[in-house]
Amino acid sequence: MPNYYQPEIETASHEQILAWQNERLIKQVQHVWDNVPYYRKKMEEKGVTPADIKSVDDLHKLPFVTKADLREAYPYGLMGKPLKDCVRIQSTSGTTGKRVVAFYTQHDIDLWEDCCARAIVAVGGTKEDVCQVSYGYGLFTGGPGLNGGSHKVGCLTIPTSSGNTERQIMFIRDLQSTILCCTPSYAAYLGETMKEMGLTPDQIPLKAGIFGAEAWSEEMRQDIQNTLGIKAYDIYGLTELSGPGVSFECSEQSGMHINEDHFIAEIIDPETGEVLPEGAKGELVFTAITKEAFPLLRYRTRDICTLSRKKCSCGRTHVKMSKPMGRSDDMLIIRGVNVFPSQIESVLINAGYPANYQIIVDRANHSDTLDVQVEMTPEMFTDNVGVIKKRQSGLEAGLRSMLGISAHVILVAPKSITRSEGKAVRVIDKRKI
Repeated sequence: MPNYYQPEIETASHEQILAWQNERLIKQVQHVWDNVPYYRKKMEEKGVTPADIKSVDDLHKLPFVTKADLREAYPYGLMGKPLKDCVRIQSTSGTTGKRVVAFYTQHDIDLWEDCCARAIVAVGGTKEDVCQVSYGYGLFTGGPGLNGGSHKVGCLTIPTSSGNTERQIMFIRDLQSTILCCTPSYAAYLGETMKEMGLTPDQIPLKAGIFGAEAWSEEMRQDIQNTLGIKAYDIYGLTELSGPGVSFECSEQSGMHINEDHFIAEIIDPETGEVLPEGAKGELVFTAITKEAFPLLRYRTRDICTLSRKKCSCGRTHVKMSKPMGRSDDMLIIRGVNVFPSQIESVLINAGYPANYQIIVDRANHSDTLDVQVEMTPEMFTDNVGVIKKRQSGLEAGLRSMLGISAHVILVAPKSITRSEGKAVRVIDKRKI
């Protein structure tokens, strides 16, 4: 039997979801108009007033919000509530420019934790489970979001945060953790470490993992599932919208249900801003219709994906988004070709290499260069130059076939690429330096 945290919402009819969205959108547009001068100015520039927004069909009339707006309005310019009504901030883990600071009322936190609780229940979580939250805590939303969701479900919650791998494994084994929440690259690292300790999947008590905060391929999912003996589920979110739990995977593992009672999703053409029909691939845009303190309308995520309303076997009726196929801003354009790190990852994992790699983009003689450093597994490791060259050539052929351009592969010794306990640094683009 499928499990739901809030069945009446998660399995509501499309008509009911639309009714909630229409009512909440109208209210939210008025709230933003009245309380966020920065956004009201954007609306006025576009010639739109709250009276023009009568339903979701009018959403396209509203102006977009981008990360540039968030930086320009930093720190308080997009707040929808007075400071005295706010109880917390969270902030992006971004490394460029000013950090995005998002504000929360207690009501905002309650709704966010409900969304995370839905994700935990969707992977089979109940109050009988032990949920180990190995996302970073502090300003990063991963730890606090899943921690709150785990409490709402009633799981025993282990707030380990990221890092200290030895202690993570000790708690997984001693406290019999059943659900692991962390980044996919850290899950892969935990699995690799436990394998080296001689632990087989049936000796690892985990049954499910909720992994997000970075892009990961289907091949990496299979890899993690096999090593840890679990089902690995994707979760999606943005600090700007609350954090993880904007959408989540169910037992079908074929896309993430968006919590449509809180977020309206659109897919647009990233070049023109035109709204695209269901099933079309484009940039994901979100409108937060229940957030009080930081109410973003038509926020451009830069994530490239598709939406589908195809009936889901889990019984949830909320629209599904595909796993992001990359980002329109960290998509690499190399020699005129669009390249996503996830494409490179697929080739490496399919060829039996671990998900530890680094992509280095540079420019020589006015032409882009693409180097991919790939770790060998201990079994592959050899100092036979001929064997290494042959392997490198094989990967280079696979990458040329996948990307349509040539890449230079450098095979490196096991464990020589720095491990990440948070988001993995996969790309080093030296062209900007």
